[in-house]
Amino acid sequence: MKTFIVSRTDAIGDVVLTLPVCGHLKQLIPGCRVVLLGRTYTQAVAEACPWVDAFLNYDELETREEREQLAMLQSQKADAILHVFPNKHIAQLARKVKIPVRIGTRSRWFHWLTCNKLVTLSRRHSQLHEAQLNLKLLQALDYVEQPSLAQVAQLVRLRPTVSLADGWRQLLAARQPEQLNIILHPRSRGSAREWGLEHFGKLAHLLHKAGHRVFVTGTAAEGEELRPWLAAHATVLAGELTGKLDLAQLMAFIAAADGLVAASTGPLHLAAALGRHALGLYPPMRPTHPGRWAPLGPHAEYLVFDRPDCNDCRQAPASCTCIHAIAPLQVLERILTWQRLPVTTFAAF
Repeated sequence: MKTFIVSRTDAIGDVVLTLPVCGHLKQLIPGCRVVLLGRTYTQAVAEACPWVDAFLNYDELETREEREQLAMLQSQKADAILHVFPNKHIAQLARKVKIPVRIGTRSRWFHWLTCNKLVTLSRRHSQLHEAQLNLKLLQALDYVEQPSLAQVAQLVRLRPTVSLADGWRQLLAARQPEQLNIILHPRSRGSAREWGLEHFGKLAHLLHKAGHRVFVTGTAAEGEELRPWLAAHATVLAGELTGKLDLAQLMAFIAAADGLVAASTGPLHLAAALGRHALGLYPPMRPTHPGRWAPLGPHAEYLVFDRPDCNDCRQAPASCTCIHAIAPLQVLERILTWQRLPVTTFAAF
């Protein structure tokens, strides 16, 4: 059995869009074992993906002495490692333990010293989606066919690994047959252009007026920051979940709701991968535009202001007028086309 390590040590959304690499390996090499090397906060994502057989925690590995780090990597008995997110330390370790095939991009100087398979890959000017760009690393394994975006989207798949806690399950169930349970995720932890609290507040009121139920998610720190806003809109919120769920429970909650609205954030990509309605709000500026970072899933979609290749806010993200030009009514109109979805329950792979 061949074992592949897929290294992606950055954020949740990035890891979700790397899952097609894992899935395509399973298609190309039936019976292979795929290990995702990532950060602690993405472990729940790896465990929820049917294409991932094991998770190697880089945060834990980093704390060890080099001898132990090498032993941890060696224990995987990997035939190949794909450096989807370049990390010099990991690349050096992979070389030292002599993983037979070490794949990286030509654009990173340290890959020339640590990898024995180099792929020409320019993300900055590419017209491809991030998930398609990640798959290009498989060219080093002599797989040159480029799947269509629709084919790639079928490999972005997650299922909850835990049951949703009874209290949250009962809260979601306490609705009328015609009501949708909609999650709003207003913040992005600086990873994306934000739509703004004023717009999210208006949308919450519009959804409530239309008869639907609104829930707000975010980290504990975001919850503290949002406290005045949450209080101001408390009458139209069915639930406030900031800081109350770990990642596994957040995925279970999203999978039990009907849809989620957010900027280009991890929860947006989770919702799409979990098969929920996922509506992303994007600026037209490259490379943050939806052509590169749109959510992928059976009910994924996005809104973007029609000003192609605008660069006005490149140096001042908070002043982005394009994303603020997406009107709450536009978002409402899109949500009103949604249908209730059956709950995606947890599964042990």
